Amino acid sequence: MVDIAHQAAINPASAKHAAASHARVPLTAIEPGQWRALAQRAIEPNGYYLPGWELAVSASAHGRTDASALPAFDGASARLIGLMPVTSLWRAWNIPLPALVSAHPYGTLCSPLIDRDAPMEAATRLLQRAREAGAHALVLNDVALDGAAMTTLNQVLHRDGLQPKILSSYIRASLDATQDGETLLREALGARKLKELRRQRHRLEEHGAVAFDVARRPDEIGPALETFLQLEASGWKGKRGTALIQHAGDATFIRRAVAALAETAQCEIVTLRAGTIPVAAGIVLRHQDRAFFFKLGIDERFAKYSPGVQLTLELTRHLCADPAIASADSTASADHPMINPIWRGRFAIGDVLIPLRRNDPIVALVHGALIGLNVAHETARRAVRLLRK
Repeated sequence: MVDIAHQAAINPASAKHAAASHARVPLTAIEPGQWRALAQRAIEPNGYYLPGWELAVSASAHGRTDASALPAFDGASARLIGLMPVTSLWRAWNIPLPALVSAHPYGTLCSPLIDRDAPMEAATRLLQRAREAGAHALVLNDVALDGAAMTTLNQVLHRDGLQPKILSSYIRASLDATQDGETLLREALGARKLKELRRQRHRLEEHGAVAFDVARRPDEIGPALETFLQLEASGWKGKRGTALIQHAGDATFIRRAVAALAETAQCEIVTLRAGTIPVAAGIVLRHQDRAFFFKLGIDERFAKYSPGVQLTLELTRHLCADPAIASADSTASADHPMINPIWRGRFAIGDVLIPLRRNDPIVALVHGALIGLNVAHETARRAVRLLRK
């Protein structure tokens, strides 16, 4: 019954099937040159929806494979002006209702790519593509609620008499990289905390001269990535079984994605070393004038020296000194204990339910199912916390 409902919802077996199939296509059907050109013109940066990254995720990342796309083309020139990677509500959460959900790109940002030269047309055509694919609603996860992409979508929805619903939201840390790095850190942390961190760094130097390295070139980024992967797996993520290298598909994805983005100067691996020993490393994506702090790995044997914080201080100085970068998204969870005290910028991230037709009762069913899912997840999280006490 579930399979029948899923097929009827997203791939209707009727004369409309061909149109639905054309409206929603495999990610690999998007011409890479068009995708890259759209990313350069995107009204809002999103490093996780760059082709080199998202194609690698969809090809092998654990639980995130075989994503499809809603493309929008300029009617006059067939130029790609919008792109929204998606999956079905059934594949996302086993809910057999006719809705499409943001394809999760491993990073916590799913704002679609919308052409800044034709934003209203692009947003209008993306929503129409979703309708043609048989969807009654879109669920956009982890979008910047006040970002340019969501603002444009809201304008189109308002024009069409449609009202989106925010399902959940939180505030995330960001960096204003237009400031002087030293001034920013002093104002964020205060003289006393910075003095303590300098003391820890001096203690770390007892293990060798401390150096901050940035790997960008394709020939140097591969070894730097392997260092990161080993550091990540050596810590609590490895103990929990969530380190990238612990899943073959995830390891394949990150190696492919980092190599692809290095070719376009859109990824770098930052590493902090004490002598020859790597004590912390992180992956940073770059899209337009924004950086995205993807992941951090540390050697927990050096935990008393705060290696993750020390790396983040150096990364902050590095980004603030780069005239090509205006801001950085931490892509971290709410109230993140490490990044929040350092990066004091804030913006809202949320999950949004977008109805595609007015007064559609199916949208209410989708909304109810998602609310129930959130309640179940929160109950499970509370149970886990109680068991750990």
